[in-house]
Amino acid sequence: MKINGNEIRPGNVIKHKGGLWVAVKIQAVKPGKGGAFNQVELKNLVDGTKLNERFRASETVERARLEQKKHQYLYAEGDMLTFMDMESYDQISLPADFIGERAAFLQDGMTVVVESHEGKPIGVSLPDQVTLEVVEAEPVVKGQTAASSNKPAVLENGMRVMVPPFVQTGERIVVDTNELTYVRRAD
Repeated sequence: MKINGNEIRPGNVIKHKGGLWVAVKIQAVKPGKGGAFNQVELKNLVDGTKLNERFRASETVERARLEQKKHQYLYAEGDMLTFMDMESYDQISLPADFIGERAAFLQDGMTVVVESHEGKPIGVSLPDQVTLEVVEAEPVVKGQTAASSNKPAVLENGMRVMVPPFVQTGERIVVDTNELTYVRRAD
């Protein structure tokens, strides 16, 4: 699907210079002289490199169609993660560094969305929040409660997050998988 350069929005995936790029930031510029254009910050979906590009309203770009399918996380074997398509029950294995540090949040049976382009996986979306147990948290030091200062805690998956002083070892908390931050205590 072709779109004009001034129709690019953040999150759009476009084909540009022989690769797949996602639009990260958009700035519409209307100079005093000459035509208006969009200044677009692009991020390569394959290798993560960034690029700043100018698109005039008269230019057209190819918007890529991404296929999104629900998959269930099954297991990790070495540095490979195995997922099962929830419709066809086909299994795919992806390298752990494909997901990055967020792979630590994967739990048995978790439903994720695998985005693919022309049958090739290019991204995995985890649920926005997961519930995990705190396995190690420093005790609160008296007198430090005047200022709201967070303390480090280690979760059951080995990740370190900053938590409020009242969170204790053994409690279950909700963590944001995108920001890698504490959200609230689990119910």
